[in-house]
Amino acid sequence: MLEFDPTTDGPLKDVRVIDMSRLVAGNMATHVLADYGADVIKIERPGKGDDLRNWRCMGKEVYWKAYSRNKRSFALDIGTDAGKAELLALVETAHVLVENFLPGKLEEWGLGPDTLLERNPDLIVLRISGWGQTGPYRHKPGFGTLVEAMSGWAYLNGHADKPPTLPPLAMADTVAGLYGAASVLTALRAAERNGAGGQVIDLSLFEPILSLIGAEAMQYELTGAPSMRSGNQSSHTAPRNVYACADGAYVAMSGSMQSMAMKIFDTIGRPDLKDDPRFATNDARVANRDALDEIIGAFIAQRSQVDNLDLFESRGVTVGPVCSVADLVDHPYVTGRMALIDLPDDEMGTAKMHNIVPRMSATPGTFRRPAPRLGEHTDEIRVELAQRKSEGRA
Repeated sequence: MLEFDPTTDGPLKDVRVIDMSRLVAGNMATHVLADYGADVIKIERPGKGDDLRNWRCMGKEVYWKAYSRNKRSFALDIGTDAGKAELLALVETAHVLVENFLPGKLEEWGLGPDTLLERNPDLIVLRISGWGQTGPYRHKPGFGTLVEAMSGWAYLNGHADKPPTLPPLAMADTVAGLYGAASVLTALRAAERNGAGGQVIDLSLFEPILSLIGAEAMQYELTGAPSMRSGNQSSHTAPRNVYACADGAYVAMSGSMQSMAMKIFDTIGRPDLKDDPRFATNDARVANRDALDEIIGAFIAQRSQVDNLDLFESRGVTVGPVCSVADLVDHPYVTGRMALIDLPDDEMGTAKMHNIVPRMSATPGTFRRPAPRLGEHTDEIRVELAQRKSEGRA
């Protein structure tokens, strides 16, 4: 089990982030910054806290614990004059503020970017919303589910004879959170390098997940037809699929390069397929992918998952197991890389969660504190603000 060490720091140790967001996207962005040393102060509603605390398993705040490690919790009612005054005092000490309210809400409270930047001209304000601060949808609620549906992602996901399929996790929010962290770091670098000063970052949930579908819009312009769902196949390369093994387990295989497809044909004992006009080129294989999958699938179905992995890996074929979380927790790759780690937890003893991503040799991230209890650091932060005021820095 790894331990929390409050004396450690990271490359962002001098960056203070005020996190006014709720649920996943903002918490993901600030979680990345916190893991690398930023002092993330989570503003939470007294008595209620971030809505992410309600995403529980067996009564435990599992999502909160995973996304809010290394943060501090400040219970503050910004709906009151006193709360606003405290927030603005905190803004003067910060480098970044993250919020994900419906566009216009901060302005309605008298806390819009103009007010924030007046108090701190160097502040970077990351505004995350479903559809962005501008455009015809700016006032529409923007949950990730709606964005995943409208972006084209769900339409492309699933099998051709089945309905569009939404992801079983908060994909739009987590992708937007990663974009958010990158945009904050870019703004900090611009300020450091050329004195860019403060700025407002307008980040929608929609556009990051739209970027995941890649060249689909360009392809539509060329063909006049949108790509259709293809299950686990690819519309661009073949073979590529998930294949059932004799023991009921599955393996995934990709032959996205010509040389790899040829290796697969040799491994299944069908070198004749190299000269078969249906399979000789990638374009031909894509056009005949169902027939190709039948041939490969029949070969794989005769062997267990372990035997298939051993055989194909010995021939240098890109193949891997389809794993459940139950498979992952003790998988030799996961344990060897420490991709999942156990951290101390007051409620659970230990809490298993993902390690810091990515690994940096000279400036690694650190584990300084577990996810905070609601309002755990309120008094501590107020003392810091009072000290600052007494020193004439208010």
